[in-house]
Amino acid sequence: MNQKGLFPLNPVLIVDDEKEILRSFSIALRSESVNNILTCQDSRDVEGLLSRQEPELILLDLTMPYISGEELLSRITGEYPHIPVIIVTGNTEIETAVKCMKAKAFDYMVKPVEKSRLVSGVKRAIELRELRSQVQVLRQSLIDKDIERSDAFSDIITRNHIMLSLFRYAECIAPSPEPVLITGETGVGKELMARAIHRLSGRIGEFIGVNVAGLDDNIFSDTLFGHVKGAYTGAEGTRKGMVDRADGGTLLLDEVGDLNPHSQIKLLRLLQEGEYYPLGSDLAKTCNARIIVTTNRDLKGLRDSGVFRKDLYYRLCTHHIHIPPLRERLDDLPLLLDHFLEQAAEDLGKAKPAYPDELLLLLNNYSFPGNIRELRTMVYDAVGAHRSKILSMKRFKMRMEGSGKSGAAVYSHHAMSPGLSFLSGKHLPTIEEATRLLISEAMKRTRGNQSMAAQMLGISRQRLARNLKTMQSSNVRPSSE
Repeated sequence: MNQKGLFPLNPVLIVDDEKEILRSFSIALRSESVNNILTCQDSRDVEGLLSRQEPELILLDLTMPYISGEELLSRITGEYPHIPVIIVTGNTEIETAVKCMKAKAFDYMVKPVEKSRLVSGVKRAIELRELRSQVQVLRQSLIDKDIERSDAFSDIITRNHIMLSLFRYAECIAPSPEPVLITGETGVGKELMARAIHRLSGRIGEFIGVNVAGLDDNIFSDTLFGHVKGAYTGAEGTRKGMVDRADGGTLLLDEVGDLNPHSQIKLLRLLQEGEYYPLGSDLAKTCNARIIVTTNRDLKGLRDSGVFRKDLYYRLCTHHIHIPPLRERLDDLPLLLDHFLEQAAEDLGKAKPAYPDELLLLLNNYSFPGNIRELRTMVYDAVGAHRSKILSMKRFKMRMEGSGKSGAAVYSHHAMSPGLSFLSGKHLPTIEEATRLLISEAMKRTRGNQSMAAQMLGISRQRLARNLKTMQSSNVRPSSE
């Protein structure tokens, strides 16, 4: 969707010497929301049109006076190889079709063309070109190592290389009018990324966020599109919706994976047509907001199961950013811990406390189901209860044990050491061998800290000590490196 509500962003150029064909193809495409169309009845005008405005794709007839379609195809694919050309002709000769495909035509259709065949071919060409464009943007973002506007990401604390590559990608797509899909687990910072994209976009309108989870269709429509006076009982005056409030800015729809089917249809229309109707109104209004959606659900899985519309899915993921969970960016833990300690101390009116080295070790071995938001909560709780010079680990351990998991289950699944790869092999160790391997791994991960190793294994420290003593007497040295 662009500022004028046209789809696609650049026009679909239809070239045919028959006026009725131009008309029927235009009607067929417009009926399926492909409404940015340019027609040409004289083949001599095509190259001039291309020099003035580059189309998204071209529907090209072969048999035309002046310049034939085959000759035009050769010129277009030579000078504009990135523009898909779909041949639509009455010529049924297989040799001609083969010749056109060798000349790099995107598709070949024989008249009369069924509407569904025409529309699906056009949409497939548009989607492929958008995908190629996105790949190019991503490639360029990875090549250009420097982040130009680091200030836009000041709310996101990181030095992780994956996150920095996402920053570069966000900078590249920020000016685009197309939707952005931001995925990731709860608490990873999806809204912070959306706000950063808004800052980078240069849009002068507001950033408006709406959580659409659990909204029925009527509330969804009223929230987004507003209503006019008398639209329903109790509608005593006109009220603007969030789309209107985000005019010229960015509209964030949070938890879009929970959107009900009826509301999905309305969102799809908003994206494709760039228009919407306030409740009770027959007059369409134009949407000039950039749409960003977020979800912590597997949207692709919901699409495949039929819960989420396929056409809406493909419209939303023109630009896709997936934010990794905290357990996959543990190199950020020291930065985040220091940041939240300083923030919590300031908010709670306390001096910033020091913390024991074992705290980072403890956090590094935790799975963080609530991600960065959970870490922040842990730190605030610990600082709130802090009374001595060194920050106690007690509150952190209580939070971990109260997360719905216990013992070894609260710890993150690091890559297994070679000694633990027996699960994928044919040979199973004895119970004694497995016990030694697990103890060695726990001691390695905790750098020799017996209390933490015991907690990781879900046993008492006394039992661990007995096992270590047995291993030492058997000349089995546990690793603590």
